[in-house]
Amino acid sequence: MRKVVHLSDLHFGRVDERLQQPLVERVHALEPDVVVVSGDLTQRARDGQFREARAFLDRLPAPQVVVPGNHDVPLYNLFDRFLRPLTRYRRHIQRDLSPMFRDAELVVLGVNTARSLVMKNGRVNAQQIGAVRQALCKIDSQLVKVVVTHHPFDIGSAKSHEEVVGRAAEAMATFAQCGVDVLLAGHLHTSDSLDTGDRYPLAGYEALAVSAGTATSTRGRGEANAFNLLRLEKGLVEVERFEWQPERAGFHAAGTQRFARAERGWRPLA
Repeated sequence: MRKVVHLSDLHFGRVDERLQQPLVERVHALEPDVVVVSGDLTQRARDGQFREARAFLDRLPAPQVVVPGNHDVPLYNLFDRFLRPLTRYRRHIQRDLSPMFRDAELVVLGVNTARSLVMKNGRVNAQQIGAVRQALCKIDSQLVKVVVTHHPFDIGSAKSHEEVVGRAAEAMATFAQCGVDVLLAGHLHTSDSLDTGDRYPLAGYEALAVSAGTATSTRGRGEANAFNLLRLEKGLVEVERFEWQPERAGFHAAGTQRFARAERGWRPLA
């Protein structure tokens, strides 16, 4: 079994400073095999905000798989937004926009969904889908395969369809070919776990889509600051949510969902 800590939507520039040290301590205590950060490291893609985000990442355990979000693309500087949208991200965070972690049981692949031409939504393109196919289809099917993006491939039915990443159906067909098990995302600042079978009717294939809330931002959208711990083995996924509890000045377990792969999708376990 492998343990993955899933953080998202840090938003340095709009961070609740009380949360940083307790979050770092809790993540270290969980002893994850890999830490995933699914985008929006900054609020406005400024150098100072990226430096703060970089310093925070350096305090977390390694290895890490980190991808950018739409807030990591400059908003008001149109020259930077359209001609060099992720220059600051690549300077301060990492140059690789498709990072990958792999060990004997798990592979985690990051895919950049941030784009210059839209304000908040994201998409994948044909080249990225081909790169996923090249990276994951050749890997042994006994490994748990995880794809990380900022924008989600699936969301709860109460949320707008526009929040789903663009070109999702084409990407999902490739995920089916490669046997991707779990999709990790953020963007909405809400926590959710659901089977993709209802949205994407792909014969014999469903992934488990897991979204994380915002770990450190003051923009909670009605949810407490939170992150996920996933325990993964082939055919079994446990998602434990850790939530900021101000009265205890720390992040504490706030609920666990368990899923088993069944003939038709992922079945919740009691």
